[in-house]
Amino acid sequence: MLRIGLTGGIGSGKSTVAALLATRGAPIIDTDEIAHRLTEPEQPVFDQIVHAFGQDILDTHRRIDRSKLRERVFENAGERQRLEAILHPRIREVVREKLDALHAPYCILVVPLLIESGFTDLVDRVMVVDVSEAVQIQRTAARSGMTEPEIRKIMAAQLSRAQRLQKADDVIDNNGDRKHLEKEVERLHHWYLSLAATVKKN
Repeated sequence: MLRIGLTGGIGSGKSTVAALLATRGAPIIDTDEIAHRLTEPEQPVFDQIVHAFGQDILDTHRRIDRSKLRERVFENAGERQRLEAILHPRIREVVREKLDALHAPYCILVVPLLIESGFTDLVDRVMVVDVSEAVQIQRTAARSGMTEPEIRKIMAAQLSRAQRLQKADDVIDNNGDRKHLEKEVERLHHWYLSLAATVKKN
């Protein structure tokens, strides 16, 4: 099975692209969803994170306050590495289990920081959803209510647009409207089906 890693900067439209590919029959594995499940109370990872970062990252319901944790690791590279050392091995384990259980011509692995976090070894091709910085800021602000400086801080922690494009095998241009995006997704869907058929023959 062909494994496609889907990534892109904040506000690029990764979730929309994944949803459009899902409607065309592609199985989707989303590492954000996996991370959310792993950090629920009663999960071993939950206890490890609380042990590493303390009780003050919990909300009033004794669940991990994701925005608090995000803020804390965002400001400190050492803290971020500590969190990744707890989460990433378990995420990889779950991803491998899910990949082994799939039977399809190709599947999509959605990883926001696919390249930065070194998850590229799990995929055959890297697909980047590409938008201009102006579009990133506009869409993220509209969706989350964050200010431009806050959004730029997140963007600064990610690879630059040029760096991402350099690592891409396939690019989806999402600077246009929904109709344009549908065409881009359809184009790559057929491309992946043909690639998967070639791989199967060989």
